[in-house]
Amino acid sequence: MAVVTLFLSTFLIFILIRLIPGNIVDSYAIKLVEQRRITFEEARKLAVQILGYDPTANPFTQFFAYLKSLFSGNLGQSMSNPLLSVNDVIKKNLPWTLFVSSLALALSYFFGTLFGSKSAWKKKGLVKTSINAYTILGSSIPDFILGLLLLFIFSFKIKIFPGQGAYDSTFSTPGLNLKFILDCFYHATLPVLAYMLIQTANWTLMMRGSCINILGSDYITAANARGLPEKIILKKYLRKNAILPLITSLAISFAVLFGGSPLMESIFNYPGIGQQFSIFIVEKEYFMIVGILFFTSAIIIFVNLIADSIYSLIDPRIRRNQ
Repeated sequence: MAVVTLFLSTFLIFILIRLIPGNIVDSYAIKLVEQRRITFEEARKLAVQILGYDPTANPFTQFFAYLKSLFSGNLGQSMSNPLLSVNDVIKKNLPWTLFVSSLALALSYFFGTLFGSKSAWKKKGLVKTSINAYTILGSSIPDFILGLLLLFIFSFKIKIFPGQGAYDSTFSTPGLNLKFILDCFYHATLPVLAYMLIQTANWTLMMRGSCINILGSDYITAANARGLPEKIILKKYLRKNAILPLITSLAISFAVLFGGSPLMESIFNYPGIGQQFSIFIVEKEYFMIVGILFFTSAIIIFVNLIADSIYSLIDPRIRRNQ
């Protein structure tokens, strides 16, 4: 099923290329004529070779040539800079995206599952009211709006955190040294906080719903009847079982990280893959755009397949049903 999904997503991306207005190859050939001082015919042949796309060829031939190019590792080439490829962008920018996003995802998942179980367990009180208020507020605010707010307060007004970049080249030298690592964490504070505050609210909602579904289970009733402490019931009986359905969502959320967040990374001028994606959209770098889309789609499908495979190993109820 995963192979079929990947094939269909590849086909849709191929269709997207063909729907782009104008003749991309001719436009690129004109640029090559200006750059290399060659004839248009020579430039067009070179453009077809570099881009791996010929609009005049048979559609089926084009599609299989496109597949061959993708699965040979060539995800796409820049039209304005022939030396730049999608592979180069992934190698350079993806680590920064994963650094910020995975840190935010881990923190938000931890606090979200904690708050969600507390909110479901508590019948009333200040804790439940506070969590519910935060969840409603956090899930209704777009992450880029919160990012702009944090940037305005903590970078422009209070000026305690940097508003752009991944590190300060005048302060630290890139490498595996403590000064550089601390500088990276310092620059990542606001992006991580913006991601985390919104994602925590979403995880809280999902965990609360999952907990409510199992609150009436026999083992919860039996644990209460035995007089077990609330902390033990919450940790070993409620949270442990309610968290299982969230594993697939966590896996998909992790896979989506590979595509970055164009708006958030652009707001903080953070050198992630999302910011590069925004730049490619503005510059109409079609092949770079579809290359990143294919890469993200493939990662999501692959991670989802792994999540489905290991879910039965984690949840014994699934093994019994099988």
